[in-house]
Amino acid sequence: MRPLFVAAGHQFFSPTYTGLGERAHLAHHEIDLTTHINDVAAVLDCEDLKEVTLLGHSYGGMVATGVADKSRRRIARVVYIDAFAPQDGQSLFDLVGPDVTETMRGKAMGEGAGWRIPPIPMPPDTAPEDVTWATPRRRSQPIKTFEQKLRLASREPPLPRAYIYAKRSGPGDTFRQFAERAKGDSTWKYYEIDASHNPHITCPQDLMATLSKVMAET
Repeated sequence: MRPLFVAAGHQFFSPTYTGLGERAHLAHHEIDLTTHINDVAAVLDCEDLKEVTLLGHSYGGMVATGVADKSRRRIARVVYIDAFAPQDGQSLFDLVGPDVTETMRGKAMGEGAGWRIPPIPMPPDTAPEDVTWATPRRRSQPIKTFEQKLRLASREPPLPRAYIYAKRSGPGDTFRQFAERAKGDSTWKYYEIDASHNPHITCPQDLMATLSKVMAET
């Protein structure tokens, strides 16, 4: 996505959460949702960014919601890309339900030394070359990032926000609940994309076109 944003004239930042990506060497069992919210908020502050379009994909919607609360004055809009859209007091485990939570906890106990959850499989329509590229970059995630409940401090009306729903997420789609909520709420802008859960990998041009529309309309 980076060259597409640059070509469209946008300044693009992609902060890495503590314990993931190139910061995987910093992983430890105390990392939680607040850690990741602070990671992104610190970039906004240190770069003195304003009028930001904040993007959250999947788990990133948990983080984006917290960043929008913590760094409200720096953000113009929040865009959820097939993402969790929590409300105050909710954790990711609250949103996926008890069966999925039990499965994730089991994987942490079986493969992650009790505190790391391995990444979910990539969608089946992901091109083999993209799987090859992405696989070594995907990391297990500290379980506390899924356990911790989001706490929002602001009582102001929500910032302009949009939801992009990936229509090909398949059976048991976790994100439909947020799509339906956004579609039925006038404080949201709602969009759909004909893609599986990772449109930034499987159809980046289509996602860029949708994001350009979002930024023009919100």
